[in-house]
Amino acid sequence: MKSVVLAVALLFPSVALAVEAVEVNARDHSCEELAQIIRKDKAVFVRMGFGGRSFRYPPARCNLGDKYDTARVRDANGKLCLLDYECVYDPQSFYNRIPK
Repeated sequence: MKSVVLAVALLFPSVALAVEAVEVNARDHSCEELAQIIRKDKAVFVRMGFGGRSFRYPPARCNLGDKYDTARVRDANGKLCLLDYECVYDPQSFYNRIPK
């Protein structure tokens, strides 16, 4: 019983700190609304057509092997938005060059 309590106590902080990504359709919001949603929800997956991109705010929360970049997204009005919170694959990263 003590080991179960200890396991729950050790796992609780990691579960509490995990951020669930919110899914948003870029064509449903304006540029200002998209930026506001990303800042408010901290982790957002923005749908753009068939695919999408992941955004995190603040940008320091990207995964290992990713880099920060500026993304160009079309909003509901067809306007081009520049969002600087995108996490993208970085082929030059040490973590991505480890042979498998």
